[in-house]
Amino acid sequence: MILFPAIDLVGGKVVRLARGERAHMDVYSDDPAAVAEKFRDAGAAWVHVVDLSATLEEDAEARAANDAAIRAVCAVPGISVDAGGGVRDLAAVERLARLGVRRIAIGTALVRDPAFAAEAARQFGDLVVADVAARGGEVRVNGWREGASLTADELVARLAELGYRHLVFTDVARDGMRCGVDAKAYRHVAEVAGFPVVASGGIAGLDDLRALAALGPDVVEGAITGRALYEGSFSLEDALAACA
Repeated sequence: MILFPAIDLVGGKVVRLARGERAHMDVYSDDPAAVAEKFRDAGAAWVHVVDLSATLEEDAEARAANDAAIRAVCAVPGISVDAGGGVRDLAAVERLARLGVRRIAIGTALVRDPAFAAEAARQFGDLVVADVAARGGEVRVNGWREGASLTADELVARLAELGYRHLVFTDVARDGMRCGVDAKAYRHVAEVAGFPVVASGGIAGLDDLRALAALGPDVVEGAITGRALYEGSFSLEDALAACA
């Protein structure tokens, strides 16, 4: 199971939000590349980067700072970058690809612009991944601020038809809360999708990672961890061992 340490960016700084809420933000570093280097040195092969300034439609200065940060993270030798946030047209996919991103997550557009989402999958193949977030079974869009009047099962069941074979699924109610994961929920999501899922939201300890890894690579491809790692609930080395 791939472990994706998370680097969430606002204005070029590494932050974490609770339940995706901008008002509940903690800043952990003003040097994202150094954070990525630390993750690599501990054994990580991937990092998961979220451009929250693009997602939340912040000003041009904040978004330019995040672009510079993503470019710097992508330049760190020995690390691959999975990134997303505010990817709603082909120009955004192309911009992230130029920055060096290896996987580009498309979220809101899966609901709001499925024609673009399908075209992105057709043009870019495995470079693009579906990014689905839900609270209480309902899909959340636009930085998780809005409901989509669509169930998670309905959207996930469409992904293969749209051309997607990789999926990040976030349990919004658990994200940034360190309250533990619902492993059975990810098994269900993978069954509906027809391909493995990257689990995101709520990882509190090594037992959560072990429970996800025990589901097997046909169910859970990877797991994203952020706050628990930054606040010392476990070391990255131990987390990687739990995923092995």
